[in-house]
Amino acid sequence: MADGEKLIPINIEDEMKSAYIDYSMSVIVSRALPDVRDGLKPVHRRVLYGMYELGVLSNRAYKKSARIVGEVLGKYHPHGDTSVYDTMVRMAQEWSLRYMMVDGQGNFGSVDGDPPAAMRYTEARMRKISEEMLADIDKETVDTQLNFDDTLSEPTVLPTKIPNLLVNGASGIAVGMATNMPPHNLSEVVDGTIAYIEDNDITVDELINHVKAPDFPTGGIIYGYDGVKEAMHTGRGRVKIRGRARIEEVKGRECIIVDELPYQVNKADMIKKTADLINEKKLEGISSIRDESDRKGMRIVYVLKRDAIPNIVINKLYKHTALQSSFSVNNIALVNGRPQLLNVKEMIHYFVEHRHEVVTRRTTFELRKAEERAHILEGLIIASDNIDEVIALIRSSKNGEEAREKLIKRFELSEIQARAIVEMRLRQLTGLEQDKLRSEYNDLLETIADLKDILAKKERRMAIIKEELLEVKEKFGDERRSKIEYAGGDLSIEDMIPDEQVVITISHAGYIKRTSLNEYKIQNRGGVGQKASTTRDADFLEDIFIGTNHQYMLFFTEKGKCFWMRVYEIPEGSRTSKGRAIQNLINIEQDDKVKAVICTQDLKDENYINSHYVIMATKKGQVKKTSLEQYSRPRSNGINAITIKDGDTLLEAKLTTGDSHVMLGLKSGKAIRFDESKTRPMGRSASGVRGIRLAHDDDEVIGMVSVNDMESNILVVSEKGYGKRSSLEDYRETNRGGKGVKTISVTEKTGSLVALKNVTDSDDLMIINKSGVAIRINVSDLRVMGRATQGVRLINLKGNDSIAAVAKVVKDENDDDSLEATENDGTTVVTDDSEE
Repeated sequence: MADGEKLIPINIEDEMKSAYIDYSMSVIVSRALPDVRDGLKPVHRRVLYGMYELGVLSNRAYKKSARIVGEVLGKYHPHGDTSVYDTMVRMAQEWSLRYMMVDGQGNFGSVDGDPPAAMRYTEARMRKISEEMLADIDKETVDTQLNFDDTLSEPTVLPTKIPNLLVNGASGIAVGMATNMPPHNLSEVVDGTIAYIEDNDITVDELINHVKAPDFPTGGIIYGYDGVKEAMHTGRGRVKIRGRARIEEVKGRECIIVDELPYQVNKADMIKKTADLINEKKLEGISSIRDESDRKGMRIVYVLKRDAIPNIVINKLYKHTALQSSFSVNNIALVNGRPQLLNVKEMIHYFVEHRHEVVTRRTTFELRKAEERAHILEGLIIASDNIDEVIALIRSSKNGEEAREKLIKRFELSEIQARAIVEMRLRQLTGLEQDKLRSEYNDLLETIADLKDILAKKERRMAIIKEELLEVKEKFGDERRSKIEYAGGDLSIEDMIPDEQVVITISHAGYIKRTSLNEYKIQNRGGVGQKASTTRDADFLEDIFIGTNHQYMLFFTEKGKCFWMRVYEIPEGSRTSKGRAIQNLINIEQDDKVKAVICTQDLKDENYINSHYVIMATKKGQVKKTSLEQYSRPRSNGINAITIKDGDTLLEAKLTTGDSHVMLGLKSGKAIRFDESKTRPMGRSASGVRGIRLAHDDDEVIGMVSVNDMESNILVVSEKGYGKRSSLEDYRETNRGGKGVKTISVTEKTGSLVALKNVTDSDDLMIINKSGVAIRINVSDLRVMGRATQGVRLINLKGNDSIAAVAKVVKDENDDDSLEATENDGTTVVTDDSEE
């Protein structure tokens, strides 16, 4: 042992403890966690500050990435060059940051996980938004600290105008803690911040009206709102994200197209794992996967097998692959150098506090500079007022020092003013320059008064913060990329969708669409009509009915199954579009077909479902009544609504209140009316009882109505375009199961009966024929006739065309016509089906 040295025994356990605590604190404070004020970790801050110092601004030329990395490494960040370059690369990737900080030129990697080119090949510069993060940094707005070798100073935080922690999020793993903060939409965050400034006591629930949910750079769908709400309130939560998938027909094959992925999902990995699942037979229904992504955007194509149901395949993809993933929110950031879990309000609070400090310090700096300049101008004005004496005094001095002392003594000036006078240029002696001096001095006095006022009044400082935030929103704000699906019922999607009336049409081949009512206009009786829909070859519109966006829909199929849906879930289409295949919306069997649709009010309202019934009729004349309550809990694969006998199919289903009259019409022109009470309520699996006896083997039921208003008229329409209306009282009430009475004279000219409706004078009639032409006429144009007559021509048909569907239209009070089939209690809207 050398002279003067001595050994100090230390307990290894204590040494390990203290060393590890020092290390963990260093990682927490100086590496892994972002600062709550600017949302940056030290390495991000150093990269941006290094680029700022190097002068690679957004309006300057790009510089080699290696040059920037060298600058940051040599001056501020004593770690590996990879850490700096990787940080800079991530700040330039549009799929990593919601608002990119660096403008990269060259290969900066891909969403498939490809690595970027080496830093000697790529170039970079700052983006405009980064300059806003560094704005006013030279006005002593933030504290600085010495760098690693104490030769330079660097900012401890940036004076950011951007609420970056919320806007771009952050993720990092420290020792004993981690952070994972999602990005948000800048426009929403600015609105939320302004709302907080205007009312510091705003609740988190009120803030959620502005900052609705995270907004990921890759778009996608936020599925479910519970996790989002929890994260907003507590700082912790689980947000489910789904890729955006749609169904498209490509070269005659049904395909699922994915054009947006969940955040941080590697596209190539996802496709590979999906292919593995298909090969292992864990995922069925997909025949091939193609990645058609290019510079225009992402496009992954899953080509489906012919017998696959797209809806089921999409759900399986969400369940088994990364097409649905979750983001675990854990909002831990450094507050005054200490890690803290923050909710959305606290993050906004600390940002506003930081901006307030920046504005205060900036104003103090500007005030000091203005006062210093005003002080000099006062001296120059004194000199210009006494210019001859000043010149003589300076000329008589041996040197500048003596001239300054003489000026100070003669005019009672300060050292700074005297120096400014001695260094004054000759051109400042001109009259114009002297006016400029006075003008500048007067302007400065106003500025100083204004700056002092800002420092004296907090509300003025807050107004400046608001103004600057609005400027930021104007410059960089954009539309939300991630769509929110409010599943789970916390925040109802109905609030987002107007409850307007819509026309829903279903074609013979099973295509469905929802169209705004305003697309249809009235014509006179006997007109030719207007094009209603573009359908496929040999297809025609078969069903048309009316509902409102917020209502529930029950689909009843030929085989007697029932499916559940909301009206707003039906894809919207124009009057001329063909719509979407119904198989893509509900999990219906390939050989089954929707025959009746009921729109109901809230299926969760017990009083409502227990006081309403569904009455069904089959083609062979069977009827069945079941309580609506039995249909209030459908499953995704459907439930049995009625047991259908061999050779029969379900034709119609209506919603009733239990005290209406039921009418059935036959193709042969007969109709029957009986009281609803003649059919007792049965369970879902029952097959029903006889409603009407058919005239012959080829005869069948073509329509059913349920009425409780004896003032209603019964409208019948025949295949060749003839129709009439008769009084309901013309049809005498009989027992269920009879042969019925004649409702129209069926001849070769009229063709078979195709529709039976109940109408009033206030109704309009919409008729659509098989070629897709629609006509709308006033029912009041049709006089009431006897039930046995042939009727009048309602629509002129060309060639062998015939009527496909008939619906009734009720005018609203404002006289902008609205399609509606109102029954019973005035709240129920039902389908108006008809047969070929």
